Amino acid sequence: MEHRRLGRLGHESSVLIYGAAALSDVDQDTADRSIQEALDGGINHFDVAASYGDAELRLGPWMPQLRERIFLASKTGERGREAAWVQINASLERLQTDHLDLLQLHGVGDLADLDRATGPGGALEAAVRAQEEGLVGAVGITGHGSQAPATHLAALGRFPFATVLTPLNQVLLEDEAFRFDYEQLVQEVRRQDAGLLIIKAVARRNWPETGSAGSGSSEPYTTWYEPYDDQERIRAAVSWVLAHEEITGLATAGDVRLLGMILRAERERMSLDDAATVLQTDREAASPFIRMPW
Repeated sequence: MEHRRLGRLGHESSVLIYGAAALSDVDQDTADRSIQEALDGGINHFDVAASYGDAELRLGPWMPQLRERIFLASKTGERGREAAWVQINASLERLQTDHLDLLQLHGVGDLADLDRATGPGGALEAAVRAQEEGLVGAVGITGHGSQAPATHLAALGRFPFATVLTPLNQVLLEDEAFRFDYEQLVQEVRRQDAGLLIIKAVARRNWPETGSAGSGSSEPYTTWYEPYDDQERIRAAVSWVLAHEEITGLATAGDVRLLGMILRAERERMSLDDAATVLQTDREAASPFIRMPW
């Protein structure tokens, strides 16, 4: 698998980042098979969050043998300093480790949320404390929604986040306002030498006929959006994102059943133009942020 430098952190991260949201609601045996599949496929960067159900608990038993071999990132979704501090320490306990390589402020998708997280008494203060005390190596930021790139650009103006995890796919970039915001974000990421990570690469659209609560129990995947699930379009979607040289890597989808196709897609990449042509054949593709599940 290709590796790319994670900005000024210098880590050579696999271009596929294990999206441990896939472990939110699976048993340990299923988690073990998925984690081993990721390792066998060459993934060395694992991304989890305190809010991902049992995901940290599923990764924890692997840490004694795996911790020094992987880049480990988690997230706090809390906005207050004290609550975030408690959550950071709980994540370390659940993950059975004494440090994270990266702690990210989770799900910061608009300016009001950014104000809460980075203002006085906000979660950023807890993240910085954790870094100063050696509990985390670096601090990053993540977010969903059409405002995420603009919000993350603003975030980089307030604090030198080491990484940004933001959404991107071909449909999103076709929107003129989103494209402008994303291009501005790229410029600042490059200026600060931050790592740029991508989510929603294989998102196709919202689940049809699903309300604001996200995916329903009848949906075939646990992702809150409908993902691509045929090999050719997953190959195209992965190829399209990774053809953008400013990107360090993309997070794999939040369902263990999609991992194998995404790993194969990385191995069998096509050109940007060919990927765009394949994706343009899907007339029903749309932003997954039309109906948000929160």
